Amino acid sequence: MSEIRVGIIMGSQSDLPIMSEAAKFLEEMNVGYELTIVSAHRTPVRMINYAQEAKKRGIKVIIAGAGGAAHLPGMVASLTSLPVIGVPVKSSNSIDGWDSILSILQMPSGIPVATVALNGGKNAGILATSIVAAFDDEISENLVNFKQSLSDKVEESAKNVEELGWKKVLNSKLE
Repeated sequence: MSEIRVGIIMGSQSDLPIMSEAAKFLEEMNVGYELTIVSAHRTPVRMINYAQEAKKRGIKVIIAGAGGAAHLPGMVASLTSLPVIGVPVKSSNSIDGWDSILSILQMPSGIPVATVALNGGKNAGILATSIVAAFDDEISENLVNFKQSLSDKVEESAKNVEELGWKKVLNSKLE
């Protein structure tokens, strides 16, 4: 793994299944990362220290996941000049995830947070990779190859549907 460039933080361990998707993608792209738990409400000093020290440690972008009131991404964004990607997490105390989505999405002017879909850990990893790739040719090539693989899968699916017919493809998926 290359040098650490992405910080992945989450409000609690219960967010780990979602946030691990970002870590998995970063590993696939050979982007170095660190992952830890930082709660805006339960460990505010830890959050402040993390946000203020991240750039000095070589972090280029922070992915912050949080459920419920989801203050972590916005609070971190208010404390650093680094880009912050917010991942709204549908938690056990959530209102179908909308509380998390809106808490991260509706930031005040001057403190933007890039926001991915509810439980969108993988997309956060892809977006972080895109940011790092803007300044790293190897990572850029990895990302281009990944996106080409997505295109190839769609082309293959289209060919199957066109050649076999939708009924046969659908029935083969159900078996």
